[in-house]
Amino acid sequence: METQTKLREPGVAPFDRSRLRVLPLAAREHKLGLDGRRKLDAVEMRTPALRDVAAAMLDARAREASVILMLGGHVIRAGVQAYLIDLMERGFVSCIALNGAGLIHDYEFALAGASTEDVQTYLRSGQFGLWRETGEINEIAKLAASRNAGLGETAGQLIAEGDFPRREASLLAAAYRLGIPVTVHVGIGYDIVYEHPNCDGAAWGAASYHDFLRFASVVENLEGGVVGTFGCAVMAPEVFLKALAMARNVAHQAGGRIADFDSLVCDLMPVPQPHSVEPSPDEPAYYFRPLKTLLIRSVADGGRGHYVRGSHANTIPELWTQLQYAEEARARATDPEFAAQETSTQ
Repeated sequence: METQTKLREPGVAPFDRSRLRVLPLAAREHKLGLDGRRKLDAVEMRTPALRDVAAAMLDARAREASVILMLGGHVIRAGVQAYLIDLMERGFVSCIALNGAGLIHDYEFALAGASTEDVQTYLRSGQFGLWRETGEINEIAKLAASRNAGLGETAGQLIAEGDFPRREASLLAAAYRLGIPVTVHVGIGYDIVYEHPNCDGAAWGAASYHDFLRFASVVENLEGGVVGTFGCAVMAPEVFLKALAMARNVAHQAGGRIADFDSLVCDLMPVPQPHSVEPSPDEPAYYFRPLKTLLIRSVADGGRGHYVRGSHANTIPELWTQLQYAEEARARATDPEFAAQETSTQ
């Protein structure tokens, strides 16, 4: 006999967000401004792994395989936007995946030319994260959900076409202009926008899940491609793991495979060598998920994993420089006209 269970009323009522004091962004002291952005200049090439990844990205572009860059919020703060936008403009990037912090920093830089607050200072007074203009990102999530669209595409369009004085620094706006998907992968409660009274958790879930499915579609074309992650130790490996499983499931049913690709992890964490061997669960490195997922498990059937320890302010400019050098070297070797033109200018 079917019985019905009556749910008990929760013992603790939800937090009443109407009591919060939300201040204008102009009242916040910013730690970073756009004056700290790196100019598009070549840097010293000293990392063999980045040389190998640059060659793989050239090959991937030629065969129209996916090149995916998964970025943590600190990448946006590192001032390397010019390098990333140039890579997008030259066809080296198929998709950029961000966490929620990446979206917030990109939005704030485009709007105010500055981002990042002193957490310790504003946490003391309970003002941390509660800035009116930043809370408007919640309206972007609602709009995206109402359109059955993703966070990245919707935010990119609004920044590209709206009143954002520093939109030239926005990865989201550049990607929208170029037709390159930016997917935003969030966890409810992780980011400051969830503090705000206008936050709609269902809208965030719908829009971010739409982005996840777009991301999985890009992963379907990863055979012969490249996936790189910069400073994203939680979102990147977890989202990629599930998307790769989905893409391989479909590929295997059709007699295909997604195994021959290069993965790159750039982070500050020391990892054991060789990084192709999975550490024991007794070792702390076992719990560094980019190592297990991107450098070992996902490339175990024919791919190649590359690890570079360094700051984003160094690794991304060097990857760009390695690509510049590799592209010119390949053109010199395969295009007689390019070699002749280069000789005539010397």
